Amino acid sequence: MRVLLLLIKKPTTNTRFMAWRPSASFHLWSLFEPAIGQESLHCDMKRGFSKARSQEPAIKALNETNTKQQQIGHLAQKGVYEFHQNNLILDRANSLQQVTEALSLNQEPEEVRQRIISVLKRYQEDPILLGKEIIRLSRGDEGIPKPILIEYSKYQFNLYAATDCIFREPDGTLHILDFKTGKSEFDLRQGYVYLLAASYLYPNQPAIASFYNLENGKRSAEIAATPIQLKAIQIEFSKIAQKHQKNLASYRKNPDLFDQIFPANPGSACRSCSFNSICNYSVIEVSI
Repeated sequence: MRVLLLLIKKPTTNTRFMAWRPSASFHLWSLFEPAIGQESLHCDMKRGFSKARSQEPAIKALNETNTKQQQIGHLAQKGVYEFHQNNLILDRANSLQQVTEALSLNQEPEEVRQRIISVLKRYQEDPILLGKEIIRLSRGDEGIPKPILIEYSKYQFNLYAATDCIFREPDGTLHILDFKTGKSEFDLRQGYVYLLAASYLYPNQPAIASFYNLENGKRSAEIAATPIQLKAIQIEFSKIAQKHQKNLASYRKNPDLFDQIFPANPGSACRSCSFNSICNYSVIEVSI
């Protein structure tokens, strides 16, 4: 496997000031608008807790605590990374044990440990990145990526897009691969966000995106975008960033109106919501 390091010229904009600009990301987009078919599970109050009240001690603690599914996702991503740290590790008889030890799986709960071992065995049998010209492979714990400055109609905002893996296809096309775990369906919007980010980070280079579930081996179709589609995504992000900033400003001015600025949608989604323990509208027991 060839590993290629691609150097990107640093922007001339002072990044110290970029952090203070309005921001947008796929996560924020998903908090604004649910995926198709998931409308009943959408709750705007979750965005309020996650973004507007994030510095309150109780909410900050919840934001910093990984759910079981998040922990599985992080460990699965790191497992793939560990497999490829040594070009020969996938061929070694004890490679599975080495990766298991690197992830300290003996310290994880039994369900998490067994699911990750299953992921590692599946990947060892079908190492989809083996032989790829990898440009970037994330461990999954690098933190917030550097922002990408985007300007539309004199409105500037920072776009955040953390990618799991980028490799180069034989024809030179950049392939952005996002790893998934669990049973969630792929959200194509996330693929378009990656392509928008790639158009800034790797200008004039063709790119595609796709998803791969490390637990069940399911792959998505490859996603491509025309310049017109990327412009539409950019416009949508501009609207989201502006609306979100208005909501935040309204809350800071009138904190007592939190539940009106970020209305709740109690229902079955409450059971898996990170904030159900502090939300006054949470419905823990739901009849289905």
